[in-house]
Order: sequence, then C-alpha cells, then structure tokens
Amino acid sequence: MTNITPQTYGDGDGASYLNIAGAATTVVKGYPGKLVRITNNKKVASGVITIYDNASAASGTKIGTITNPGTLLDNAQTYEYGCHFKNGLTIVTSAADDLTVVFE
Repeated sequence: MTNITPQTYGDGDGASYLNIAGAATTVVKGYPGKLVRITNNKKVASGVITIYDNASAASGTKIGTITNPGTLLDNAQTYEYGCHFKNGLTIVTSAADDLTVVFE
C-alpha cells in the first residue's frame, strides 16, 4: 500500500490532486472528504480502477469501478464524481495506468 503526500492547487479552492502511476493500492486521503474527479491520463487495455470509501485499505464501501476496454479507442478520459466519502479514499489500480485524482 502506498501513502503519498498530495499536492494542493494554488488557486485556493481547497482541492488537491495526486498522481498514481502503475499498479498499486493507494490511500489518497485518510479522513472524510470529496472525490471531485479522476482523469485516466494513460489508459491500459483491460485495466481496472477500483475506488473505496476507506481510510486505510482496499475494502468496505465501494464508490465505483472503472474498467478499460480490451481495445482502447481514445486517450485520456475524465470521470466526474463530485461525491463525498465518509471514511477516506483508497484507490486500487490493476495495471500501469497513469491517473490524476482531484479531491477535497
């Protein structure tokens, strides 16, 4: 599991971002907040991204699952969420995707 210090936007809107590159279980935020969006900068065929409302593990309440198709027809794709999470935010990537996660 990877714990990474997120970067904060400079415009004062309260949002932060974190880049996740490669297959990993990443604790994005260890307490309540808001998932704004996920941009898949480099998609991997058949890659799976699973998003959990959990402060420390890849279990519990699942916010969503993004599954890339076996044949990729486009490049970067952004998924807007705008949802609050109660416990924390953990993201699991199964392949060498390159994601940017924006959260508050």
